[in-house]
Amino acid sequence: MTGTASDTGTWRELLGKYLGTSIVLAGGVSLYATNEFLTTSLLPSTVAEIGGSRLYAWVTTLYLVGAVVAATSVNTMLLRVGARASFLAGLAVFGVASVVCAAAPNMEVLIAGRTLQGVAGGLLAGLGYALINAVLPRSLWTRGSALVSAMWGVATLAGPALGGLFAQFGLWRWAFGVLVILSALIAALVPAALRGESGDPGTDAAETSLRRVPIWSLLLMGAAALAVSVAQLPHNRLATGGLLAAGAALIGVFVVIDWRMNAAVLPPSVFGRGPLKWIYLTMGIQMAAVMVDIYVPLFGQRLAHLTPVVAGFLGATLAIGWTLAELISASLSDVRVIGRVIAVAPLLMASGLALTAATQRIDAPAGIIVVWGIGLLVGGIGIGMAWPHLSMRAMDSVDDPAESGAAAAAINTVQLISAAFGAGLAGVVVNTAGGGDLAAARWLYVVFAVLAGCGVLASFRAARRHVPS
Repeated sequence: MTGTASDTGTWRELLGKYLGTSIVLAGGVSLYATNEFLTTSLLPSTVAEIGGSRLYAWVTTLYLVGAVVAATSVNTMLLRVGARASFLAGLAVFGVASVVCAAAPNMEVLIAGRTLQGVAGGLLAGLGYALINAVLPRSLWTRGSALVSAMWGVATLAGPALGGLFAQFGLWRWAFGVLVILSALIAALVPAALRGESGDPGTDAAETSLRRVPIWSLLLMGAAALAVSVAQLPHNRLATGGLLAAGAALIGVFVVIDWRMNAAVLPPSVFGRGPLKWIYLTMGIQMAAVMVDIYVPLFGQRLAHLTPVVAGFLGATLAIGWTLAELISASLSDVRVIGRVIAVAPLLMASGLALTAATQRIDAPAGIIVVWGIGLLVGGIGIGMAWPHLSMRAMDSVDDPAESGAAAAAINTVQLISAAFGAGLAGVVVNTAGGGDLAAARWLYVVFAVLAGCGVLASFRAARRHVPS
């Protein structure tokens, strides 16, 4: 083992020679993530025009479920039809679904469009990760992963801002029209950016098994995402607990089924002696903890009386920390330093959320609000500094090089299902906490600080270097 990673690429190379490819890969994730936050900002105006307030939560719930289901089929899609066809199909469906949302006369049609958007968006986001190791040289994998996942931070800023702008002028339908235009622009780049990626994997037995559609995995992951997403809706604690338990149980069944089936989502190396399972677990726990962010603007307004715009910027501090830390950390090359960064990342994230929990106040003054921002910024840095290296190690820790594509595609599957769990857990904590807004805010940050801290158990194992046999 050497102290420095060899043949480390540069940002100039990634954004110069591979600019078109970078735009396509990052663009797929950006469309999915921006749409998620954009629609949240538009919903109050949408409901005011077309009605359907009783179905409010389902606009997001079925979007997440569709994305999770699609994410499990990314590798199969690549092997069956290739990279270019997969990307173009995803963009086409996303564009059509956005048109449906823009023209929706009622909430039922909007939900149908959003579900279709989720399916297409989950595919696009998965392709953004799955193709990094196929269309970029190995020296750019870390920076490519950083760029692609940084789109989540960008979306957290751009989504609410754009949504709020369109909603302010009563033009919520045009927001979906912008997504149609962006889909078309990215599609125009695909043929050149993915030139030569026909996706013909060969015909040996192992690859043939990978071509099969993982039906059981699709059903189990979809059911798990649905159970957890719905858990935040009922106000009966027994029902809520039952739905969360059912979601966790379905994930457990999914892992067992995926281990035993030929048509699988997770690469076989996950079940071996290497660190891949710990890498995914670290990523999953941190991604779930990030979802605390969906309630930051709400409590900023209720506890500190911030305006919606300022509260939105407070919520964006976690995303800013994630994005900046990711772009800076991607330049690290010393193997031992990278290992330490991965090991301590969840602890740093937990510390930031704990600081925010400890300083929650009613009628909070400006100084306390600044402390909240610092805590959230530190929390974002905690996930951002480790994420590109975890992604790189996931692609580089498989025992069989042929599994590398599946390992990359599984990153997005882990990310999406963890986000669904995190969002569901956040809703459950806020809806069941007694004692008003202050108690709910404290419980939310405490629970998610503990959740992030639990990631330390996995991150120390994920930090170990593994040389595939």
